[in-house]
Amino acid sequence: MRAMTYRGPYKVRVEEKPEPTIEHPNDAIVRVTRAAICGSDLHLYHGLMPDTRIGHTFGHEIIGVVEEVGPSVQNLSPGDRVMVPFNIYCGSCFFCSRGLYSNCHNVNPNATAAGGIYGYSHTTGGYDGGQAEFVRVPFADVGPSVIPDWLDDDDALMLTDAFSTGYFGAQLGDISEGDTVVVFGAGPVGLAAARSAWFMGAGRVIVIDHLDYRLEKARTFAFAETLALSEHKDIVVAVKKATEYLGADVVIDAVGAEADGSVVQHVTGAKLKLLGGSPVALNWAIDSARKGGTVSVLGAYGPIHTAVKFGDVVNKGLTLRSNQAPVKRQWPRLLEHIQAGHVRPGELLSHRIPLEYIAEGYHLFSAKLDDCIKPTILMGTE
Repeated sequence: MRAMTYRGPYKVRVEEKPEPTIEHPNDAIVRVTRAAICGSDLHLYHGLMPDTRIGHTFGHEIIGVVEEVGPSVQNLSPGDRVMVPFNIYCGSCFFCSRGLYSNCHNVNPNATAAGGIYGYSHTTGGYDGGQAEFVRVPFADVGPSVIPDWLDDDDALMLTDAFSTGYFGAQLGDISEGDTVVVFGAGPVGLAAARSAWFMGAGRVIVIDHLDYRLEKARTFAFAETLALSEHKDIVVAVKKATEYLGADVVIDAVGAEADGSVVQHVTGAKLKLLGGSPVALNWAIDSARKGGTVSVLGAYGPIHTAVKFGDVVNKGLTLRSNQAPVKRQWPRLLEHIQAGHVRPGELLSHRIPLEYIAEGYHLFSAKLDDCIKPTILMGTE
């Protein structure tokens, strides 16, 4: 099959790889029809994620058609059109039984916190991802779901991670009616979090970013007020001014360890194999929250080697909440919103790129060219 493969920092290409096979009775093989490039894939692309091996196939946002199922699979059949959550999970361990699918205890021998994720290095289990013509889907009875006939492919694709994660971030904020919500980062997840905040009763939503075209998307898609980093010497002061100097009730960090990568990150990540990261956005979020407020952290972070203002978290009485999104747990409510016409997650997809040109797609997304919000990868097998 044709598949995207990692060849080193900033180097990806399409190569021939063996098609995946059924390795366990609960496996399914899915013929991928569409995938996407996620902002967190850029950490891998930039060489910042530990144990990203040459030849690894990225991609954890996947929809497709079931090609084959193992003998124990009961809920799927060949020919089913499915959306696959980015979480790989068993569905029965201590954590899965509590709905913490992203923390499954049985799918990742290499980490004590994260569960399994498709195409996200060997730190999350080493599973090949879906930026390929086919992908192996473990625990096929608990992860993927058949796509309703009425659901558009673009909307389904966005539910496999980005929009579900943004919705989860708004949930973590425990938004009360009338709250002021500030979102750092106007990438797809930040935009989804901002739009979702309205569903939960927000009275005001403010999105912060450094790119004008993404701020425009925040205004048109998320109906949010915006603050441009380039226009304010101190963004925290700007937030305070906008909130009568109290701070926001809820702040959502949808930036993480800055996917474009600082010099320090490239040394600690690419050279020392530690995703050092930068806590700048997280510290802005802490400083921007009012006393007694909530900070929801969605951004991808590794071990942080520079200071997080945890003393301020304690002294301000902040509630800090975070996790990788348990994607499938968000689907029932999100499907209701989509069917009712409240939102079209697929509107966040800005570019359609054939698999053969995925290297150009990564460059486009990484360099923020052509007003790229989020690229879809088309397999030519629809």
